[in-house]
Amino acid sequence: MAKTIKEVIEQIRPLDLNAMERAWARHEMLTKPQRSLGVLEELSVKIAGITGNYMPELKEKVIVTMVGDHGVADEGVSAFPREVTSQMVYNFLRGGAAINVLARHIGARVLVVDIGVAADINLEPEPAAGYLPVGDQSCKFIAKKIAYGTANMTKGPAMSYDDARKSIEAGIEVLDNEMKGGSGIDIVGVGDMGIGNTTPSSAIVAFVTGEPVEEVTGRGTGLDDAGLKAKVEVIKSALKVNKLVKEDANANAIEILAKIGGLEIGGMAGVMLAAASNRIPVVIDGFISSTAALIAYELSPEIKDYLIASHLSVESGHLAILDYIGIEPMFNLNMRLGEGTGATVGISIVEASCKILREMATFEDAGVSEKK
Repeated sequence: MAKTIKEVIEQIRPLDLNAMERAWARHEMLTKPQRSLGVLEELSVKIAGITGNYMPELKEKVIVTMVGDHGVADEGVSAFPREVTSQMVYNFLRGGAAINVLARHIGARVLVVDIGVAADINLEPEPAAGYLPVGDQSCKFIAKKIAYGTANMTKGPAMSYDDARKSIEAGIEVLDNEMKGGSGIDIVGVGDMGIGNTTPSSAIVAFVTGEPVEEVTGRGTGLDDAGLKAKVEVIKSALKVNKLVKEDANANAIEILAKIGGLEIGGMAGVMLAAASNRIPVVIDGFISSTAALIAYELSPEIKDYLIASHLSVESGHLAILDYIGIEPMFNLNMRLGEGTGATVGISIVEASCKILREMATFEDAGVSEKK
């Protein structure tokens, strides 16, 4: 039986301080001036605290790419048509997307999860459909469709409370099932695909953080000035129509997700919660992935210790999320693709930090004189 959100949250524990102390102690014995590798040292110690292993090794790397459509796309908030969402699923499964390339680069497997695509994903070969998958052995399709996309949030709730809850639980189940599959998971990156999903993300960020809609709304897939202005008005309309009030005790994370969120956002939040409950480090991607982290954080603030922010997205609302949670990105490469691409690059850095801790020689091993 799948775990409930409550059960998973109750299993999230504090970092293992003893493992962190032992990791710092080992760093002090390595052939380098103390703290000379900066954030790389801090990352490895954090991974030690998450995993409970003072010399962690990250062999099994997984990227979960949650995919869903959005009814608010009918308002013209994206420069791309909605059918691109389903078309990109086939591209993922064929191995031709950026996430496939970067995952192969770091030796990670990719789970593509249909949690709310507004079309049926046909995996049977049809010669007439040239974009059907030819097969990428490192990429797996998982069907978890809750609905054929969300409703238009400017007309009312994006989904029911029950579907919002189910989306989080679907993410939990995806992570748990992959762990039971035999290979296990040492670290997970969480990404997204869904035309129009920067709009619900900006709405969630504005509501939760209290930042003005104008300050947390970006151009998404490339809107011009007029399109950006219209997008801001769409978000304001959705917030007004759905009567969300910050001080309302009923405005919990699941209710927020239901009224102005997306199925893939809930799914990613579920993956993050499940990973934390299993002491697995979570590398979040860009704006949409971080919005899911915001939902997870509102459900369980303890998850903060398990989150690693990969990069700072070009999307203007991303920094507001990271500041609200209290985490810092590792790098800024002007990325804004999603899919888990930034998380994949981030995992490579985290793995490098752990290799330093595990593989670097101590002063004694190398016969090098220590500091006087």
